[in-house]
Amino acid sequence: MQFFSAFSLFRHGLGRHQGWQRQWRRASPKPSYDAIIVGGGGHGLGAAYYLAKVHGIRNVAVLEKGWIGGGNTGRNTTIIRSNYLFGESAALYDHALKMWEGLSQELNYNVMFSARGVMMLAHNIHDVQVAKRHVHANRINGVDNEWVTAEQAKEFCPPLNIDPNVRYPVLGAALQRRGGTARHDAVAWGYARAADALGVDIVENCEVTGIKRDAAGAVSGVETTRGFIASKRVGVSAAGHSSVVLDMAHVRLPLESYPLQALVSEPVKPVFPCVVMSNTIHAYISQSDKGELVIGAGTDAYTSYTQRGGLHIAAHTLAAICELFPQFRRMRMLRNWGGIVDVTPDRSPIIAKTPVPGLYVNCGWGTGGFKATPGAAHLFAHTIARDEPHPINAPFTIERFRDGYLIDEAAAAAVAH
Repeated sequence: MQFFSAFSLFRHGLGRHQGWQRQWRRASPKPSYDAIIVGGGGHGLGAAYYLAKVHGIRNVAVLEKGWIGGGNTGRNTTIIRSNYLFGESAALYDHALKMWEGLSQELNYNVMFSARGVMMLAHNIHDVQVAKRHVHANRINGVDNEWVTAEQAKEFCPPLNIDPNVRYPVLGAALQRRGGTARHDAVAWGYARAADALGVDIVENCEVTGIKRDAAGAVSGVETTRGFIASKRVGVSAAGHSSVVLDMAHVRLPLESYPLQALVSEPVKPVFPCVVMSNTIHAYISQSDKGELVIGAGTDAYTSYTQRGGLHIAAHTLAAICELFPQFRRMRMLRNWGGIVDVTPDRSPIIAKTPVPGLYVNCGWGTGGFKATPGAAHLFAHTIARDEPHPINAPFTIERFRDGYLIDEAAAAAVAH
């Protein structure tokens, strides 16, 4: 793997940058692998990387039906935080946040992680009570979070409108200073490059069309648009299509898939210093390193596998943004898009073994998938390699919906639910 540094940039500059290698190989599938990962997003590529690096399983294939990062990894709004309510969730997301802090060094690839702070607004007494409950619960679990007044919120984020006469006045906010953003494409590319260097085959344009099981019922491989590939371990990390893929093995998942929309403005000079979220009025906003205001909405009301959503959802979100940040009212929107989020009944993910031996699933993240990328990938790799969960992801089983051990994060999951 070519090493990226200021010196290598200077050296290649002397050669007019003609000597750079491809970041990963264009691999063709082999007849069999020790493990197969279905889904070439951040979670799938990360799991393959940790299987190779941490567990020494290098005969691994990542199968992606489209292109690397073409699913939710490349369609999200890049927010990273760990201020979830329950201890199980706090441990999971904080595990990921700690990994984010050193991920660029780990991968020798700048994922552009920026700990600029995530502020979640409160607009009424109920919001205040919920936010303070989260703050206290987070502190008990060792996760940083603090309550700030409206004036302190304005000081932290100067564009914020705290006029008490607006429709949804800001009464205060919960602030996680360690939260922030990262570059979604860079995360996928960084994991793909690092996994490839360890021998992992990354196979694009290879859709899984079936999951084969042997006479004992265990996984024996997958059928794809490029032929049958044998493996006794298959991990599915296919976001909104996870239920479709698992249905091929006759495993039913408690998931619903919804479109989730986002949009960006024309680029402007740095004007927005943090991430601001509002559950009550269904909007969140940050500014990218390119200068675009990145704006996210809530999920559409109806289940769908389309990567688009209703126009009224985006219009409602922009109305809320214009009220919270009046100085943005004359800005033009550059583009909008949608992704498919997979939502569980308790709004918490599933990272677990399935009832089928050798088949594993990482799904149900709703809108929280990107923020969990390194941690979820690390835990999923552990589960696949050892055929048992890590203590952090042990509570996030499929069986919890049967047994009633739910982890209800509907409030902490914020605007989408």
